[in-house]
Amino acid sequence: MINQLIDIVKSSKNIFLDGFFNQKEVEFKGKKDLVTKYDKAIESYLKEKFSKEFKDFSIIAEESDNSLALFGDSIIIDPIDGTTNFVNQVPHCAISVGVYKDKKPYIGIVYNPVLEELYYAQTQKGAYLNGAKIEVTDNSNLQTALIATGFPYSNATNSNDLDFVIKNLKSVLPKCQDIRRLGSASIDLCMVAKGVFDGYYEINLKPWDVSAGIIILKEAGGEVSNIFGKEYDMFNDRCIVATNGKIHKELLQNLSD
Repeated sequence: MINQLIDIVKSSKNIFLDGFFNQKEVEFKGKKDLVTKYDKAIESYLKEKFSKEFKDFSIIAEESDNSLALFGDSIIIDPIDGTTNFVNQVPHCAISVGVYKDKKPYIGIVYNPVLEELYYAQTQKGAYLNGAKIEVTDNSNLQTALIATGFPYSNATNSNDLDFVIKNLKSVLPKCQDIRRLGSASIDLCMVAKGVFDGYYEINLKPWDVSAGIIILKEAGGEVSNIFGKEYDMFNDRCIVATNGKIHKELLQNLSD
């Protein structure tokens, strides 16, 4: 199944690149939440292909009405994770596809056609970038750790979410090496998986933002939880915390919801 999935995801490359390098008409789902015709085109293309090849799986996708889609044996699609980057030709954007069997992680694929980076993993088979095995860092010292985060679109209208960003930056930044903000949750998770970042946290993410990345990170030896150190529920938890496992507890101690 994983090879079929990869082939289908990679076959949408031309749609993605056509949009990335050309002028785009932008719609707003919220004050800062963008969508383009390319988000919709890639999603439609992937849904059609997946529906034909994997008839036993429900499909949950960002730009679709998911009210009748039951989560069980499911394929979760984010056609362009990092649409703001995509619109502005920042090359940190990707197609994210997470596959779950009986609600349990099975396959994760994150594909960045601009940089030609294909991350993928299958449970109990390790994580890979363009065919090479990847692993998290061995750093156990938060002070020397490079941490990633993200800013929720709601920060323009929700003062509590903005307070979360500011409060935790103020708490974490002095206690780590530095903090980066790339603007794509799926790529942030993969960057932890391949040992570039030591940890990552963010609030208000959706299942399609993280469904693939958390599988890839765990298969690379990483750890994922909510802000309370419990198992992360991508449908219900407000905050995700993902690390190499070595700094997880210390990072949690410096985060507050």
